[in-house]
Amino acid sequence: NGYEKDRERQIWAYRDWVIDALNADMPFDEFTTRQLAGDLMESPTTADRIATGFHRNTMINEEGGIDPLEFRFYAMVDRVSTTGATWLGLTLQCVQCHSHKYDPIEHREFYGLMALMNNVHEIDLSVPDAAKQAEYESRLQQAAKLVEELPQHWPVESSETVDEATRQKMIDTAFAEWLTEQRSFNTQWTQLQPLKATSNLPLLTIQQDNSILGSGDTTKLDNYSIELSVPEGEFTSLRLEALPDESLPANGPGMTYYEGTVGDFFLAEMDCLVDGTPRKLTSPLDSFNANRFGNNPATAAQSIDGDPQTGWSVHGRQGERHTAVYTWETPLVGPCKLNVNMLFGRHFPSSLGRFRFSVASSVSSQPVRDITEEFETLLLIPEDQLTADQRTELLEHFLLGSEPLKEWADKVRALRKPPQLATTLVLTERPADHVRPTYLHKRGEYLQPQEQVEPMALHVLHEFPEDAPRNRLGLAQWLNSPENPLTARVIVNRQWEALFGRGLVETSADLGTQGSPPSHPELLDWLAVEFREQGWSLKKLHRLIVTSQTYQQSSSVSPELLAVDPGNVLLARAPRPRLDAETLRDSILRAAGILSSKRGGPGVRPPQPVGVTEAAYGSPKWPASEGEDRNRRSIYTFIKRSAPFAMYSTFDAPSGETCTVQRERSDTPLQALTLLNDVVVMEAADAFGKELASMNGTDADRIQLAFERVLARPADAGEYNLMQVFVDRQRTHLSSADTNGESVEHRAWSALARAVFSLDEMVTRN
Repeated sequence: NGYEKDRERQIWAYRDWVIDALNADMPFDEFTTRQLAGDLMESPTTADRIATGFHRNTMINEEGGIDPLEFRFYAMVDRVSTTGATWLGLTLQCVQCHSHKYDPIEHREFYGLMALMNNVHEIDLSVPDAAKQAEYESRLQQAAKLVEELPQHWPVESSETVDEATRQKMIDTAFAEWLTEQRSFNTQWTQLQPLKATSNLPLLTIQQDNSILGSGDTTKLDNYSIELSVPEGEFTSLRLEALPDESLPANGPGMTYYEGTVGDFFLAEMDCLVDGTPRKLTSPLDSFNANRFGNNPATAAQSIDGDPQTGWSVHGRQGERHTAVYTWETPLVGPCKLNVNMLFGRHFPSSLGRFRFSVASSVSSQPVRDITEEFETLLLIPEDQLTADQRTELLEHFLLGSEPLKEWADKVRALRKPPQLATTLVLTERPADHVRPTYLHKRGEYLQPQEQVEPMALHVLHEFPEDAPRNRLGLAQWLNSPENPLTARVIVNRQWEALFGRGLVETSADLGTQGSPPSHPELLDWLAVEFREQGWSLKKLHRLIVTSQTYQQSSSVSPELLAVDPGNVLLARAPRPRLDAETLRDSILRAAGILSSKRGGPGVRPPQPVGVTEAAYGSPKWPASEGEDRNRRSIYTFIKRSAPFAMYSTFDAPSGETCTVQRERSDTPLQALTLLNDVVVMEAADAFGKELASMNGTDADRIQLAFERVLARPADAGEYNLMQVFVDRQRTHLSSADTNGESVEHRAWSALARAVFSLDEMVTRN
């Protein structure tokens, strides 16, 4: 997540979506639309929703005591800047604070772009897993079979000879007694119909089942005001149900998403007014509570004690239904209007996400029970009105709850436990009648909002399409428009830079007036038009460039040409850029024959020097992956922003805190030392050395294989002689040294592999 705590989060499904889209050569305009507004497309698929993770890559601050809305604002600033850099090649960061000093972009337009993207909920989406679902369905079938067999395990006295009819009669008798007891504990609750639900900020929507669902922004001190219609009758008790919902963090019932337990809530205070007159609540009970919350209990009693520092929490039991029952000092007589005020407050957002109110005229001896809503409803159906299926369902409840069958019931519950699906971060649009307003912020300061700003794009480029919606989908259409002079040029220039090491516009992060002019403007324009006319196909663009005579030149350079064109601006030779950090690691693993071809899934942790992550908050460990995951491609490496992977940082990979269009390239002694001593290189050299030592053939064959695998060419005579001398010296040295049980040949050829991995030709493209 970045910032201080930098806790883990899952968004690998978005990374997998990007890889799949690029491999399928998804047209870049479609690639753009799906990432900016996949959820707004017609009949969006799960993949379309996953694609919106592009703008969920911003950092999330989880420090205690922060204002979450402040850091949401800075996340939106990052999204605007990232959009400008990615598709327009413009430096919009400064426009956050003032109109651009050089490019004709106004301060207001920055917030107009923000308004196009601001009307979103930031939610988690469960990632479908066909294998897990198939395994779950298989377990459900096993559970169903076990349930059918439960009566066979009903215990009888060992001295008795009992036939099945007698056993069934024993079960029926016990079931009837249990059902009578359960119904005696049940209370007839009447759900109250919400008339109005308002809050200081969260969006509260009334659902068809009379529950209220919260969404959107939350604060550290949220107030809910709920107006309910009480039917005719006299009522003594009020029930609050805290309900799970898949739209909530960890399925709720709360909206806590950082610092506290995800999916929890903290109801600090609750009070009632009947037709505008306060009505005191007493005798609170709850089905479950967090035994301790800090130094205080966290029961329903704490939600009406007048102390906002205490409250009701279900910490540890997220994703389940919980209830609290309160009694009025004097009965409530309907019809009337009941207003319930709820205060949620901790040093982090802790509001209730989905809930429902009910009333009862009288309650049983057990008014609060830790049971499911479905079971509670079944118990309310009179005996003579039960269907066969309903009676079977009640019998199943009885058998699974019977102490004599506990061993078998536990097996059934274990088999029925749903699989734990991975989640990914996505965006979804807020309702049209609850649009989040966007304000111009003086000097870019969160605490200085000025007038409200309407959604708009950059007028200097081209007008916003008249028929386009003023939201993220409209923004994507504006970016992809043939009238947009920048998008195609920016993307083409970035692909050219990736292949040549230098863009046709050298400042690929800035195509504005302060950026470098294009070295070949006609070529840039032609490629941009060709890119669009070829269906925005990146693969066709790559093929066009790499099959050109310009790209296929030799990288050799004469002194005369070097004097005339040291930066290769004129493209008179092939480039020799250094490999990016991730590509370098992959190349080493590939040459060693240990690079895994496994695709997709959660991030992995390749080995790195001990202590790299321990300087971060909480001194987290870095448990290196084992087996195949240890040598996965670098794109699958888990990124911890406060402690970036050491080898990547050494070779100038960014930390991931913000969008980086153009990487810096440095040359330091640490890079040479890393190629000699980093654990990744050592393990690769060890594996390659073992292969070389065990192969049939001569030393010459081994040296040639090493060069061909690492440098993609054979060694010349001079190089062969040097390598042979090197190997012989290693043999001599190791013959009298402790090789830790490894053969001298293995160690000698591992040393040669390390040497070849360190060659300049290895780390540069030639």
